[in-house]
Amino acid sequence: MERLIEEIPNFFTIWNVIFLAKAMGVTFLLTAIGCLVGFSVGGLLAIFRKTKSIYLLPIRIFIIIYTEIFRRVPFLVSLLLFFYVFQIIKISDNLFLIATITVCIIATAYIGEIIRSGIESINQTQWDAAAAMNFSYYQTLREIIFPQAWKVILPPAFGFFIMFIKDTALASQIGVMELTFAAKILNNKGFSPLLSFGTILILYFILSFPLDRFGKFMEKKLASNRN
Repeated sequence: MERLIEEIPNFFTIWNVIFLAKAMGVTFLLTAIGCLVGFSVGGLLAIFRKTKSIYLLPIRIFIIIYTEIFRRVPFLVSLLLFFYVFQIIKISDNLFLIATITVCIIATAYIGEIIRSGIESINQTQWDAAAAMNFSYYQTLREIIFPQAWKVILPPAFGFFIMFIKDTALASQIGVMELTFAAKILNNKGFSPLLSFGTILILYFILSFPLDRFGKFMEKKLASNRN
């Protein structure tokens, strides 16, 4: 404990603080980009997957295969796979780009399935009523299904977002300078593991706690709108 207390002034120098802030920014960017792309593209996948058109059957089959594969393959395996593919075909050696593409692909698969489950949670009578009023598929989604489905979609979606913040730590395995990798570097410089990784723990909490509170706020807001 005495050593830990002695290290604190040397640990929280201006350069280390800037270093940690940059790593925190990378973690935030990976999470934000992954969740935004995942939510937008995943929503489209869920919408296309629910269509009945015979012409869109190949797309529906592709979506099913895509979501089933990437929801079951561990994030680290996908990350390493894309890392080595990029190295082999020499598309790019930008580690942040490789990690971003991977997190977007994973997030799209997971969030697409969450949105699909939310859509399917709405009773079939709602669809039948919309058909009776001659609503198109997209009008039905916009006017009837999604206003009710958000209540089902948001809780697991925000739970996934929070989990995703932690999962981005795996990007350190390919050398992306995010929070976990920063902690390893500080630890290798001689700082106590308790101080290095304890600080990172607090920074992960700072990133995830506001998101958790916002998720709770949205859940309450939707619940009050339904009453």
